[in-house]
Amino acid sequence: MEAVVLEPGEGDVITEKPKRTVMIKAGIELLALTESRYAAGQRGPDPHVHWEHTDAFYVLAGSLFFEFGRERTRTRGEMGTHVLVPPGVVHTFWNEGPEEARFLNIHAPSANFHEVLRARRDRPNEEEHFDSFDPPEDGGRPAADVVVREPNEGESIALGPSSATLKAEVTDGDGTYSLTELWLAPGFLGPPLHRHETLADSFYVLEGTLSVRVGKRPYDVPAGGFALAPPGTAHTLSNRSGAPVRVLNLTVPGGLDQYLRELAAVAGAPPDPELITAIALKHDVHPAHPA
Repeated sequence: MEAVVLEPGEGDVITEKPKRTVMIKAGIELLALTESRYAAGQRGPDPHVHWEHTDAFYVLAGSLFFEFGRERTRTRGEMGTHVLVPPGVVHTFWNEGPEEARFLNIHAPSANFHEVLRARRDRPNEEEHFDSFDPPEDGGRPAADVVVREPNEGESIALGPSSATLKAEVTDGDGTYSLTELWLAPGFLGPPLHRHETLADSFYVLEGTLSVRVGKRPYDVPAGGFALAPPGTAHTLSNRSGAPVRVLNLTVPGGLDQYLRELAAVAGAPPDPELITAIALKHDVHPAHPA
């Protein structure tokens, strides 16, 4: 697996129409991530269910309506809302408007969703199997199993002058990913260069310019840009600018949220390198050396 760094608007375009855009940002076994634009009145797929993976959404701009669960519960997600639909929950979504909606769609694990999208684009007459099915007769799991975190909702963790808001934790759904909103103060130095053995680490910039190193190269990633460090890839992040940076940190599988929580719990004590190292290794955070 190779690292990915994308400028705003870059990605593998699946659909480009006046009222809808869909592009793939990441496609690996652990994760399929798309960024979409829906004009007012655009509807997503018919109500459906996944049995083997989680389907989730983060609203970047505008708003989306979601319907989920055997009760067909409806909720409106404004900009900054995160909705996690675990396996077995019937769901659909659409944009009632009046504004255009932009959103990220997370499939974790990917269930090969990215390749199915490409096949439908490139070979529309061929049928592609995917983990998506009509609603079961019993209606599936209840709406209460869906996690909805509205803008500014989620546990906040102080990281010195910076902070992290947990939008999806390993304890949510099946724990297939963690999603954290990071607010990085100007001059944030970030963690030492590191790698994960089994975890993929990715960043979608919401505001400002994030400095990242992924593999051998440094990058400055502006708002709307994206970076992915697959397992085994050395990486780090920082804010070298004079303005705050807001970024979504999406990790698959889940669990890195617990790393942040444990670090925060010992932040007020005198530094203990052995303890910090033990916490890091426990959560698949390993030191890396410049190539």
